[in-house]
Amino acid sequence: MRTLVLPEGYTSKLSLRDTQKAIKLIKDTFQVKLAKALNLERVTAPVIVTKGSGINDDLNGVERKVEFDMKEIEGVAEVVQSLAKWKRMALDRYGFNPGEGIYTDMNALRRDDDCDNIHSLFVDQWDWEKVITDDLRNIDYLKDTVRRIIKALCETQKVLEAEYPVLKKEINEDVFFVTSQELLDMYPTLSSKERENAVVKEHGTVFIMQIGGVLSNGEKHDGRAPDYDDWTLNGDIMVWNEPLGSALELSSMGIRVDSNTLKYQLEVRDSLDRLVYDYHQGVINNTLPLTIGGGIGQSRLCMFLLEKAHIGEVQVSVWPKNMREICKAHNITLL
Repeated sequence: MRTLVLPEGYTSKLSLRDTQKAIKLIKDTFQVKLAKALNLERVTAPVIVTKGSGINDDLNGVERKVEFDMKEIEGVAEVVQSLAKWKRMALDRYGFNPGEGIYTDMNALRRDDDCDNIHSLFVDQWDWEKVITDDLRNIDYLKDTVRRIIKALCETQKVLEAEYPVLKKEINEDVFFVTSQELLDMYPTLSSKERENAVVKEHGTVFIMQIGGVLSNGEKHDGRAPDYDDWTLNGDIMVWNEPLGSALELSSMGIRVDSNTLKYQLEVRDSLDRLVYDYHQGVINNTLPLTIGGGIGQSRLCMFLLEKAHIGEVQVSVWPKNMREICKAHNITLL
């Protein structure tokens, strides 16, 4: 369990019942505005995939997946950790064209995640993916997409505030863009998380770009799998969480690898053995479409807009017993 942040004098602005109503309002509103902003269609998505398929996300490569055998099916099933690879294959299978995309509810279990104010074993997010052409694999298109997502977020906040005037979260729609190397140059004595806090506190809404590669100090800003995001064309959307006094990551996203970047990033991570999988062959042989995509945390978005101090106030999950006791003593009600 990570260190808990316990805001002094914290009280939820909404009752438990109104919190539930507000969660539904946020989710119903945001997904419609996101779909309109990015031209996305809703699809269904898997909760489990077969082990060894190469579809499941390896995250940082060390997390244990939740897996089990099956009564009538050979092999082992795994609960997904994200849908980054599945979405790209789905766009090809369903026949989507450039400029068109999909979004879905992604529900995952990450058994090795530490629990704290913003981390849970249960992950719920809107996963989205969109077909693009080669000429759009650039920073300008990435930035335009980020601005569209933030606009959908701001529009959702206005709908929420109209229904619950006590919620007056101000969101800076003017996104500050910075690369992970530029951020290191700005704050050379700080850790990566401290750098995030410093820049987001100053600007409110920030997109930190180019995550996954090694920086000038010999370290990575944060971990990224080598086989979906192009490390030069990706990033994290971050906002300022006032109750916790820290930056909050709402989304990890990016333009996806093409044949050249996939081979390069797999080689850097000593993971060329993954090239045997259908997904990787599809990228290498240019049979899968070029795409941009990401995930937007549903509970994190609700936590942010409802000005909550703990993600357990907006999602039902399993928490350490001592965390429940500490939160209760500090007026934080976990669902």
